[in-house]
Amino acid sequence: MNRIKGLGMLLVIVSAACTPTAAGPGWTFTPANAGASQAPGSSQAPSTSEAPAGVLGKIEVDAIDIAFAQPRIVVPKAGKYEVKAVNKGTIGHDVTFADGTQVVVAAGETKTTLVTVPAAGMSFKCTVPGHADAGMTGEVVVEGAAASAPPATQGSPAPSGAVVADPNAAAYTLYDAQAPALLSGTVHDIDLVIEEKEMTVAPGFVQRVWTFGGTVPGPVIRVKVGDTVRIRLKNPTTSQVSHSIDFHASQVAWNDEMTDIAPGQEKVYEWKAEYAGVWMYHCGTAPALHHIANGMFGMVIVEPKAGLPKVDAEFAVVQSEWYLGPQREPVSLSKAASGAPAPDYVVFNGVASQYKDNPIQVKTGGRVRVFVLDAGPNIDSAFHVVGTIFSSVIKEGIRLVPGNDGNWGSQVMDLSPAQGGIVEFVMPEDGLYPMVTHAFNFVGRGALGLFKAGDGDPLN
Repeated sequence: MNRIKGLGMLLVIVSAACTPTAAGPGWTFTPANAGASQAPGSSQAPSTSEAPAGVLGKIEVDAIDIAFAQPRIVVPKAGKYEVKAVNKGTIGHDVTFADGTQVVVAAGETKTTLVTVPAAGMSFKCTVPGHADAGMTGEVVVEGAAASAPPATQGSPAPSGAVVADPNAAAYTLYDAQAPALLSGTVHDIDLVIEEKEMTVAPGFVQRVWTFGGTVPGPVIRVKVGDTVRIRLKNPTTSQVSHSIDFHASQVAWNDEMTDIAPGQEKVYEWKAEYAGVWMYHCGTAPALHHIANGMFGMVIVEPKAGLPKVDAEFAVVQSEWYLGPQREPVSLSKAASGAPAPDYVVFNGVASQYKDNPIQVKTGGRVRVFVLDAGPNIDSAFHVVGTIFSSVIKEGIRLVPGNDGNWGSQVMDLSPAQGGIVEFVMPEDGLYPMVTHAFNFVGRGALGLFKAGDGDPLN
């Protein structure tokens, strides 16, 4: 299959599927709300000025990216209070109390509601997926009452429990590993629609992932040095959270093209490909760790202006990790944030062991090129194809070329998170050639695929 003959068709189809109505408006490229400046953190005591009848006072809760400025609020006694929720960040939040009272505030907004605080006090949190896990929790304490356990702080989420396989989970969708062709022309307009969806990431395990273009990883974009890329990014109204995009192949200001867009907003990210390589793109919305761990990443291939030598087959492989959350919910930020990360799965192109179940067919004796990206977010890759030697390696601009003095070769291409490279090799006889990360503790967790040369049987 020609994979991106694919890119344009895939993005058009996804765009149509994610548009709220078939006859909805076209691209307007409305910039995201820049939001307000962040306020310093402090406990907020209630105020009794201008309180409505029967209300004991006012409570202010300031949301910043990505925390509450007042995670512990003390009130003089139990009773009804007016809550003033202020969003001083750049992404949407809510303040949801333990009794179900909720106020939703977009970036830059201020809203009020009423809540009755019991004598034992009351907890609150932001229910936007991942935000409470990242530390957006707090409590209202009645003066003189015993304090509960301190709320989590940003970046220190509580650990989550084990996730049990669902025997009724849908089968996974195979991700085509064939690398796309070079996009024609020198200016590329690409519509990229964000989609939040359920995805089977391993047999029995379904997560509610966040995607670029409906797939994990997102579509591979292949251009050459000197080309201009114009991404039209759209966050549909059906999304629950704000998103953004960061192209590592670009040279633009972080607070320009990379700013967040809320559900229902769109923006243009334009950049010129000035350096060759295999580059990562990803969502940078806070917490970026959660957005990347939940599927928002992809590969950009920038060829030299003169192109790459012709080979018999080309494939694109992105290594990443899954930190399982509850079934049909986003992945666990608490697991991903561990100082000693232990992913449930390490995978190639989004699904555990999919190319073990569905070997990648190649020509015996043919020259194979693989574009490799380690999207992380945490684990290094030691990319290796068993039974081969890499005669050509290009890693972050450093190149091992065939026919070099001494005839040096390479057995592994080592990549840290966000690094990319290109390897070339030949499979000399019919057979199966495993593709792994040579950190073998992760091979059994999904980082295993097979290349099938010829009929796969070396004894024929």
